[in-house]
Amino acid sequence: MAVFLHKQKRLTSFQIIILGFAGVILTGAILLTFPFAAAGGQRTSFADALFTSTSAVCVTGLVIHDTATYWSAFGQVIIILLIQIGGMGVVTVAASFALLSGRKITLMQRSTMQEAIAAPKMGGIVRLTGFIIKVTLLIELLGALVMFPVFCKDFGVGKGIWMALFHSISAFCNAGFDLMGVSSPFSSLTGYVSHPVINLVIMLLIVTGGIGFLTWDDIRTNRLHLSKYRVQSKVILCTTAVLILFPALYFFFGEFGSLPLGERIWSSFFQSVTPRTAGFNTVDLTGISEAGQMLMIVLMLVGGSPGSTAGGMKTTTAAVLIAVASSVFSRKEYAHFFGRCIPDEAVKNAATILLMYIVLFLGGGMVISIAEDLPLVPCLFETASAIGTVGLSLGLTSELGTLSRIILIGLMFFGRVGGLTLIYAALSGMHKSATKFPHEKITVG
Repeated sequence: MAVFLHKQKRLTSFQIIILGFAGVILTGAILLTFPFAAAGGQRTSFADALFTSTSAVCVTGLVIHDTATYWSAFGQVIIILLIQIGGMGVVTVAASFALLSGRKITLMQRSTMQEAIAAPKMGGIVRLTGFIIKVTLLIELLGALVMFPVFCKDFGVGKGIWMALFHSISAFCNAGFDLMGVSSPFSSLTGYVSHPVINLVIMLLIVTGGIGFLTWDDIRTNRLHLSKYRVQSKVILCTTAVLILFPALYFFFGEFGSLPLGERIWSSFFQSVTPRTAGFNTVDLTGISEAGQMLMIVLMLVGGSPGSTAGGMKTTTAAVLIAVASSVFSRKEYAHFFGRCIPDEAVKNAATILLMYIVLFLGGGMVISIAEDLPLVPCLFETASAIGTVGLSLGLTSELGTLSRIILIGLMFFGRVGGLTLIYAALSGMHKSATKFPHEKITVG
């Protein structure tokens, strides 16, 4: 009986991941309620602290209070630590402490680490986790070093170091939190709209964090021998390039025609990169047309890549759906990438993920629109930003009521943990049925 109870209480990898994120969010929220976490010394309400903590751990960037002016140095340190943990993954951070202490990693822990970073196999997972930790810290340090001279000139040496480090971590983790409110609250990076160093470094950090650690492992192992890359890495790199180039062309010709040429180029590329899923902006998003805002909504829903610091449906999900549609149009039996067929399981998962995101994104936006008596498009922009863990906003977040904030918290958590992870965790006790029903044709379309 005791053995049976022990087995019943054993958590699955998916449940551990969910509880890990929830635990870090709750801890962060409690720390942010302390009076010395706020710049004014006031006690922040638990609801506001929970929203901020969720946004940080889920690397979203939606904020109720301006990060630079509302939170004290202690509060900002807590926020950036939550971002780092959320970006690398709770399980990865926990595994790093186990590795540093020399403890042996059990089979169950290896399985959880595999699920956390979406690794294709368990073999070599400890080595891969060590690689992730080293690469993350190295890239964030390099980003901070390159941006330091700029921030040092604008804010002084001490403040410049903190600004460079904070924005480097926030960008690589695709979080979108910034400290530019010292100039103008909620201004993000609009003060650096044409600055080449800040634009280039932030964009590179966003992309490197968003393509996934497995892709970087491929790049490290195979260098420029692209033919040796995993099919997934090839798909991620190609899809990422397309999702940067074509939206940038739209923004260049359709939105920013009134800007000077240099500023127009930087703005176009930056607003193409940041919706997936960083949350920084260098222009006023309310000045973009509804067509441009809808394009950004699509980019936010797609998000980054599997096993990365980014959220969203993921580039591979979009690529699989497009490949399946292409195979239907060309009347081919199977969808494929680079001479490899796409497994049926991947197609089913992609369709399921798309359905969940569309339902939650539209449903959340409609409820917020009704509850707040606001136009639908700005509300959809807000929910897409939350479920895609982006952090871009048209200025609604701080004005929303309790119900709307609860919806956004739920969407942020869903977007970071992943829909399939939540479903597998909830249905972990269910067993597969061996029963197969007879086939019958159903006409669709």
